[in-house]
Parts: sequence; C-alpha cells; structure tokens
Amino acid sequence: MSGVGDRKGTFKVEFLKELERKAQEKWDAMKVYEMDAPETGEGTPDEKLMVTFPYPYMNGRLHLGHTFTICKCEFAVGFQRLKGKKCLFPFGFHVTGMPIKACADKIKREIETFGYPPQFPQETEVVEEKDKSDEPIIKDKSKGKKSKAVAKAGAGKYQWQIMKSLGLEDEEIKKFADVNYWLQYFPPKTEMDLRAMGLRVDWRRSFITTDANPFYDAFVKWQFVKLKERNKIKFGKRYTIYSAKDGQPCMDHDRSSGEGVGPQEYTLIKMKVLNPTGKLANLGSKGVYMVAATLRPETMYGQTNCWVRPDMAYVACKLKNGEVWVCTKRAARNLSYQGFMETEGDPSVVADLVGQDILGVALSAPLAHHKTIYTLPMLTIKEDKGTGVVTSVPSDSPDDWAALRDLKNKQPFREKYGIRDEMVLPFDPVPIITIPDFGDLAAVTVVDKLKIQSQNDRDKLAEAKEMVYLKGFYEGKMIIGEHSGKTVQDAKPLIKDTLVKANDAVVYMEPEKTVISRSGDECVVALCDQWYLDYGDKQWKEGTKKLLDQLNTFSDEVRKNFESTLGWLQEHACSRTYGLGSKLPWDESWLIEGLSDSTIYMAYYTVAHLLQGGTYDSSKPNELNIKASDMTVEVWDYIFLGADLPKSTPIPKESLERMRREFLYWYPCDIRVSGKDLVPNHLTYALYNHQAMWPDQPGNWIRGIRANGHLLLNSEKMSKSTGNFLTLSEAIEKFSADGMRLALADAGDTVEDANFLTTNADAGILRLYTLVEWVKEILEDKTLKSRAKNPTFHDTVFMNEMNLKLAEAHDAYDKLLFKEALKTGFFELQTARDKYRELCGEDGMCRDLVMQYIEWQAIILSVICPHVCEHIWELLGRQESILNTAWPQPGPVNTTVIQQSEYLMDAVRDFRLRLKNHMMPGKAKKGGAPPPSVEAPTHCTVYVAKSYPAWQCTVLDTMRDMHNKGVTDKKALSVEMGKKAELKKYMKRVMPFVAFMQDKVESAGVSALDTSLPWDEMEVLEKNKDYILSSLQLEGCDLAPSSELGEKGEDCRPGQPQIVFRTEASVKLRLTNNQAYSGLFSLDLPVLQGDTPAKIAARLARTERGVKDPKRVELYMWEDPEMGPRKIPALDKAMDGLVLVDKATSFAINTSSNTVTIGAGGKLCQSLVYTVNTTAS
Repeated sequence: MSGVGDRKGTFKVEFLKELERKAQEKWDAMKVYEMDAPETGEGTPDEKLMVTFPYPYMNGRLHLGHTFTICKCEFAVGFQRLKGKKCLFPFGFHVTGMPIKACADKIKREIETFGYPPQFPQETEVVEEKDKSDEPIIKDKSKGKKSKAVAKAGAGKYQWQIMKSLGLEDEEIKKFADVNYWLQYFPPKTEMDLRAMGLRVDWRRSFITTDANPFYDAFVKWQFVKLKERNKIKFGKRYTIYSAKDGQPCMDHDRSSGEGVGPQEYTLIKMKVLNPTGKLANLGSKGVYMVAATLRPETMYGQTNCWVRPDMAYVACKLKNGEVWVCTKRAARNLSYQGFMETEGDPSVVADLVGQDILGVALSAPLAHHKTIYTLPMLTIKEDKGTGVVTSVPSDSPDDWAALRDLKNKQPFREKYGIRDEMVLPFDPVPIITIPDFGDLAAVTVVDKLKIQSQNDRDKLAEAKEMVYLKGFYEGKMIIGEHSGKTVQDAKPLIKDTLVKANDAVVYMEPEKTVISRSGDECVVALCDQWYLDYGDKQWKEGTKKLLDQLNTFSDEVRKNFESTLGWLQEHACSRTYGLGSKLPWDESWLIEGLSDSTIYMAYYTVAHLLQGGTYDSSKPNELNIKASDMTVEVWDYIFLGADLPKSTPIPKESLERMRREFLYWYPCDIRVSGKDLVPNHLTYALYNHQAMWPDQPGNWIRGIRANGHLLLNSEKMSKSTGNFLTLSEAIEKFSADGMRLALADAGDTVEDANFLTTNADAGILRLYTLVEWVKEILEDKTLKSRAKNPTFHDTVFMNEMNLKLAEAHDAYDKLLFKEALKTGFFELQTARDKYRELCGEDGMCRDLVMQYIEWQAIILSVICPHVCEHIWELLGRQESILNTAWPQPGPVNTTVIQQSEYLMDAVRDFRLRLKNHMMPGKAKKGGAPPPSVEAPTHCTVYVAKSYPAWQCTVLDTMRDMHNKGVTDKKALSVEMGKKAELKKYMKRVMPFVAFMQDKVESAGVSALDTSLPWDEMEVLEKNKDYILSSLQLEGCDLAPSSELGEKGEDCRPGQPQIVFRTEASVKLRLTNNQAYSGLFSLDLPVLQGDTPAKIAARLARTERGVKDPKRVELYMWEDPEMGPRKIPALDKAMDGLVLVDKATSFAINTSSNTVTIGAGGKLCQSLVYTVNTTAS
C-alpha cells in the first residue's frame, strides 16, 4: 500500500462508507443495473449505450490504475442514464494465456524444491530489462517503449513471495499450485472490490474465458472458424519472439518484461577469414566467417576493418551448410532457432574463443574497397546486442572513426593487443555517401565539429551518431558502386538484396530489446510453424482503415497511434501450445492465445446473461435451458451474423430470437475504454476482427474507443517495490468509494499520464462530508425565505450561474471529460453557491433557489459520487433512486447578469487591494522616527467611467479595425497609431495603453476593445452598496462619474472603477454588555454623525467576534446618564434604570467637546448597554 501518512481520525471516511453500504444494498435490491433488451426498439445511439473495459487478467487484485480506466466507463454510464438512455456495462474476467499456468507451475516447483512452506535462499536476483536501443534505428513503427508493468507481482523473486505480497497465507498459497484455483479465487474477489466502489455493472453477464467456460469456448471457436473461412488465418513459418524454455512463441501478455518488443531485422555480413590459423584452423572445409549484424548494409563499401572486444567470449558454430561462423554464444543461440543449424536450438559450437584469439585476423569483406581488412580491438562492444562482431565504416560511423583514430595515434595501444602497423595505418576512411552539410566523410566532419577527443567520449559520440545516421538516411546519396547517385533510402534495400543473393550476407533476427518470459526465460527470435492472423493483408488492412475513419477516438493522438499501427502491423501468431485457452477447432494441438480470443468478445456480453446461469464458468443451468453443445456454428451465425434460423437445433425458436434481439439492440459497442498502451495490439486487433466478422455490416463496428494515459500516484509511478501502490480495495478502505471516485475523476482526462493525489482524495472526503452536513443545515433552517416573485440581483445571478454550470457540466460529461465536468459541475458550482451566500448578506439566500441548487448538485455529482448523492436525494424526501432520475433542463443563460456579477467581484477585489495599500504607513526617513499608523477610513467614493477619453477611444477603434483584419503585431499597431493626427499630443501614452489593451485582448477577446460596457456600471454598484461596505468594513459609499476627477480620471475606464477613501469624524462611546455568562466584553466604539442604532449594531458585529448577527442586538441608554453607569449592577435587576433606544433614533456628535447626543432633544449619551437576543430573528 502507498506510504501516505495516516489520518488523525477516520470519522468522515467511516461516515461515507456507511452511506455507501446502505446505497449499494438499496441498488442491489432494486436490481438497478440489470438491463435487458426491450421487446421493441432498435438500439440506436439515441436510445442505448453499451460501454466496455478490456477484461482484466485474473492473476491478482485490481489496482488503482485499472480503476482509473474503469471509471471512464462508469462515469459515461452514470451520465447517459440520467439522459434517459438504457445503459449496459458488462464486465468479464480474462484467464487465457500463459501467466496463470506459469505461476501455478512455479508454485508447484517451489514446493518441490524448497519444501512447504518454502525456505528460500537469502540472495535474490533482480532481472532488469536491457535497453539495446543505443543506435538510431530507421523504422516506421508506433510501439510502446515501456515494458509491461508487473504491478500485481511486486518485488519478490519467487512466486510464493509474490503471493505473500498479496496478503495470502501459506495454506492458501499452496492451493494456487492448481491452475483451476486461480480461476475460482480472483474473479469473485475482483467482483467484490468493484461492487464495493458501486460500479454500474450488470453482473449477470460476467464470465471467465478459456475452455473452463464451455459457452465462451464455443463462441471463440465459432469466431475462429469464421476467420479461417474468410482466409484471415494462415499457417506457415514466421519470425516471432520465442521462449525456448516454454517451447512456444512468447506474446506480450506472456512476458514479465519486454512488452511491445518485436523482432529486429539485421543484415548479417559474412567476412571470410583468410588462411585460418590458431584456434580457427581446421574448423571446416566450407570456410570460417566473422559475421557482423548491421542495420546499414549500404555502407559496406566503406569497410576498413572489423571490430571485436578482446575480453569478450565468442564461439565458432557450425552451420548445416558446413560453414563456420564466429559470433557470441547469445547470437549463436538466436541463429539456431532461425533454420541455420542442423538441429533447432543447438548452436553446434565447435570452438570456444575470446576476442584476443581472433585479433589481427585477415578478412575478405564483401563490397569493401580494400581486398583485405583485419580484426582490431574495440572496448565498447556490447555482448547483448548483435553478434559481438562489428564491421567498421569510419567514413559514416562516428564510433568507428573515433576508435580507428585512437588506434592510429596510439602505438602502445596497438602493441598491447599485438596489432601490427600495417593492419591499421594504411586504412583511411573511404568516401561512400555524400550528405548535405557533412560532405562525403560525414563521421569525420561531425567528430571534428563536436571536438570528440577519443572513443571514450560516449555522450558526444551518441549525439554525433544521431546526426550522421538520421541525416544520412533521409538526405544522403550514394557515390560509389552500382547504385551511385541513388538516395540512401532507395539504395539500402537494393544493396541488401545484392549481398543476400551473392551469399555474402543473410537476414538475421533478434529481439529489439531483452524479452523475459513469465517463466524467467530470455527469449530469442525463432522461425516457427504457426497459425497466424494475417493483419498485413492489404484488403483486410484497407477495410480496417475504413472502420477507423468512422471511429470516434476522442483524441487526435489516439487516432494517429491507430494509423501508425496499421502502417507497420503484419502477422500476429494466434496459437500456442502452453497455457490456458480454447483449442483451435481444426487443430486441437494448438491453443488460441490471449490477444486473439479477446477481440470481439464484447458481442458475447449481449447474450452472456442468458447462457452463463449466474456463474462465471456456466457450471449451472441457464434460464433458457441451453447446453454448450447446442451452440453450433449455425446457431452463432444466426445470433451474430443474421444468418437463417438453424434447421436442426434443440434450442426453441423463441430463445434464439431472444438472443438475436439482445445482440441487435445492444450492439455495437458504443464506447470501449482502455489504456493507451493497448492501441498497438489489443485495440487494433479488435478493429481488424470486427471488420472481418462484419465486413458488410458497419453498423456492428465499434463506435468509439477512448484511450487514457497511465495513472501516477502522488506524481510518481505506481510500484509495489517502492511502496507507492494502492489496490482498489485499499483505496476504498482509505478514502471511501466516493472519495476515491472523486479523486480519480480529478486525476486527468487526456492521453497523458494522470495523477492521483492522496491530498485531493482527503480534500474530497471533506468536501463530500461538508456537503451532506450543509444540506442537513439548510433543510433544518426555517429562516430562509422565498423570493420567487421578487428576486434580488444576486438571486438572478445565482440562477443564471446554475444554468451555465449545468450546461457546461453536461457538455463535459458528453465528451467524456470528467475532470472538466467535476470542475464545472461541482467545484465551480459550489464556488457560485458560496459567492451567493456571501453576497446575500443579512437578507439571506432564497429558499427556492437553494433547494434547486441542492437538487441539481446532487444529480450532477451523482455521475461521479452516486452514494453521497443517493443519501442527499433521500434527505430531500425523494422516494425513487437518484440513479433513475433525469438530467435537469437548464433555463436560458443571461450572460450579461453573470458579467455584472463578475464585474462586481473584480471591482471589490481591487478595492480591497487599494484599501490595503491605503493602510500602509509611509516609509520612514533615514534615521528618523517611524511614520505614524494610518487611520482606518470610514467612507469611500467610487468613480465610474461611462466611456474612455476621446484619444483612447481612437486607439481602441483603430486596434479593433486592425484585429478584424488579422493585424496584431505591436510594431504594425505603432505605425498605424503614428498616422493618427488626433493622437500626436498623447504619443508618449499611446503605446503603453496599446500594450495594456493588447494583453486584455489576449485574455478576454476582441470585446475588450469596446469603448463602453453594454450595461450601467453605476446601477450595478448602487444595488450592491451594502456588499461593498461590508467587504471593506466602511460606513458609507458615494458614487460619482469619473469626470469629477478631471485629468486624474483618465485611469478610470469602463469596467475599471476607481475608489478614493476618506475618514470622517467620530467620537468614541463605551458599550457594555450586562448579560450573565455571555462572554461578551465592553468596548469603545466610534460613533459617526447621523448614526442609527442599526449602524452601531452593525459596527459592533464587525468589531466584537461574539456578536454574529447585528439584527439580534438591542441598545439601551441610562435614564440618568450621570449616575446610571456608576451603580453596582445586580444580576437579577440588570435592566433597571435602562431605556431601549428606539430604532428610529439618530445620534449626533460634537468633536470639539468629544460628546455624543441622542434624539431630537440632544440628550447627552456617555455610554450604552447592549444585549444580544438569542431568540429574536
């Protein structure tokens, strides 16, 4: 589990989890997600929605990354249900392939080897994927570079340890030695976890794959019969990644590392050893060859030598044609599976060598300018790439030139390895290719340009290699040989063919990077007899492109990835001999592999609930009393292809028609959601197979594929080994289902990697809990009044903001942009509510509006957090489930009212900043006393401009005209302004104003250039004086036109009022509270000329924290202003001698005598007593 800190308390989480438990019980009882096709209805996109998620592999519990992708399906269903569609979200469990079988076999072996419970040795070995892509490779492929994240496996070396990391005990783990136990254990655990998050799934349609489920087995076999009939499946030898240990091809899902890695083709150059001596002598009569793997056969004209590493192990292996080849043992192993050796898998080693044994050997290299070249030492050759023998072309390889130059310049280096001068010094780079900017010795030019000193400057050499190789391939031209004058791109395949036909080279394959199978075997490339899907077939590819053209990919990047995959994808092996799966119907010695039985299974979902009998493996009778043996090819043809009713079948016609109706209604799959890493394989295969199965029925093709990025946890990759990891069940336990769902929705929408932040999840828990508590408070608040007939300005604004946010959330949900929907439909809608509550002030919110807000908020948020919203729905007294309600219909949005509100908030925010600056004391003079503090202002005047000054209007009109013509360059604007005669006297101020307005245009659009606002600023400010005063804690506010400021008013513009503060005279008056145990204090409060009791009460509430509501304050004066305050108060007679101050009374002040009088008679008031009524409203 992730190493995030524990909370101090879990009350709020437990509160949410209890709501979730009750809601899920309610939904289960209602069978709310069980969906059947109606008797009538065509299943149009306006009527239904079918979403699917690639069924997860059942070798562990689901983690948060799975859940993130699943939530995209979940939220889509939640929204479309509210829109009135019938929605189907089925969920299956994948068990096909090698991993489960390999894991079960490992456990069995570990018990046999280490006992029970196993006692493992202390040392562990960590196998890391080796990246062999240090050389630029020119290819047209779009393949993921990341190896398969074995997130479920953790860091254990042994399978037993991996199972321990899942929280399993020894007695339980022992059962996993039986492969069938995996199929019984993980699917129900997965369903339990998904049910706990409230997933909107029709669980009747769930199933497992392979022949363990006879109905699904029959379905897959039917699919393969149809594919073979349509010539999509072929048999023959092909290069494939192969596990010798498992004795079969190793597909992506069979690998512990190296997912997405395919065979890399090399041209193997045969350099014949002249006069073999030493350990190379007497190895065979057909010749001994140093064989070098190259990606650049066109450069062979420039060979000057051959490189080997002095300390590396090599072998001499004998081919079935009698030739002896020298290479690494690893390369010999690869060769032995590609038809070169007498016996497959036997490298036929005739001599073990080290590089030192084969230094200084004379060679004849094909196409080389020099008749004889020699093997020389290079210390940087890698053993895990190529053959360990490297042909040297210093004219076009920076590495080769740097190494050859070192040998030429360093005699001790040559002597160390017994290299004579005549083997090195006569050999200079041979011009073979001319490249623009680099000439015909590109490597020499670039090495000099980058000032590379030796072959040890690895970083600079890598940069040089990138420059030379890529530019050479795309822009280079041959200047030697029969293809002189041709581009490198054109000459490359021709020269390769020439070499191969002359038996001077062969095609050699090895994995692009290291691939380790689930059984721990380092894989090779083998030439295998296989059944394969011919995805390279031109006609099939073209048909799939048509499918892609009409597919909604929700992202240009995903579409480009599909197009790229279609460009390079060729054959895919669909069979294996080891693991779990369905047998090929025409050759039962083969199993159908996991990426091939999972391409159209979405169609099986449509009838699964009628066949599975409420079980994953169809082990119980189903409601139609159909047996798996009844599901013949003809039956499946009728259900899915619309063929004629089968003539001989025990299945009743009504049952057949019901299954056909289910398929016709629900299919095609409207949205398939997946991680983007499945685009180059599973998702593309699904497109191919849909096209193959329904070539003339595009109405059955997948309508949409929504791919997302990986999920980071707290900005880091999820990893069990580092502890930064969360399973689905752990996430629900820690954050509750709705807390987790909210944070997943907020994690990201794009194909870039998303980020689940535990701080966001914690904040979400608080938000949800607070929302529920706030709703309870509102429902219990009897003071809220209805203003439906006489709405205030703020009521109108809030209504329009609710309409706007409802519409924005709708559009975001409809586009599957759930982070955006959460932002607009929850965060921003709550902000609008909070603003409304603040602006309403003492008047309070309108009850009708608040109730509508609660209803809309619950419906909008129910897509993401259904449990909390179900509870709120019940608090509102609704009998039906919120899941069965309808999306609200928004009213028209008056954007002008919203603009006025935004204007008010911006203006008050600016006024607060100006008030803060006003209160800042001036700077003290050097060595002088600190300046006195600034007296707080009591009043303000806000100046409003109806339009800009004349010269600014000229500037704005000119800018608008130029923007409409597409001219936005500041220099062009400056030239145009200089042509205006009326601006001559203002030129020093024109360009700063232009720059200021240009910035506004970039943020607000061309409307920022309007010379006046379309509504009355003064009116908006007048209506909201109370809010301005309460925000700034002022006593009064005057409004005036900016013209009263004269020239100083030029900075006052439409939409940007100016404020001037002032402090009016006041006299301090002592206010005392005499209520027992009130916790309220006496204080000196300023009184201004003309104050009323209400104004003094409001000022008191701003000053004394204990006074919350000024309307509850009552003021009393002494009957005897001299002696009254001096009496010792009695608790039982606290109000004796006091008189309530009438609300209509006003106060007057005399600053000369520092006195306050009250009423028309001018009665002297030396102090007041105040009480806070706890019952009055």
